[in-house]
Amino acid sequence: MAAAPADHTILAVDDEPDLLEAIRRILTRRGYAVLPAGDADSALEVCRTHHGRIDLLLTDVRMPGTGGHELAAAARRVRPGLAVLYLSGLADRHGNGDFDAPVLGKPFTPTTLAEAVDAALAG
Repeated sequence: MAAAPADHTILAVDDEPDLLEAIRRILTRRGYAVLPAGDADSALEVCRTHHGRIDLLLTDVRMPGTGGHELAAAARRVRPGLAVLYLSGLADRHGNGDFDAPVLGKPFTPTTLAEAVDAALAG
C-alpha cells in the first residue's frame, strides 16, 4: 500500500510566482507538505538546509539561470534518490525522450498534477 500524501514532502520550483502558488495550494489540499522555491538557487538551499525528508523535486524545465535538468542533478547530489517530476510548456513538442524523469506538460489541471505527482512518488 502506498504512503498517504501527508507522508510526502515536495520541493516545488517555478519562476512564475502565481503558478508556484497554485501548485502549492493544489498539493497542500491533497495532503502533501510543499516547500516552494522560486528558482534553482533557492531550491538547492532548501535541499541543503531542510532537516526533514524531501521525497520529490517538482521543477519547471526552463527557468532563468539554472534550468530544471541542472537543478535535478545538483539536488540529487545533495539528496541521493530524490524523485523528480518535470513541468514543461514544451513537453508536447519534445516528448519525454529528452528527460531523465517524467514530464507533466503545461498547462495542467489540478487532477493531472496530483496524478503525475502520485505516479512520480510511486516510482
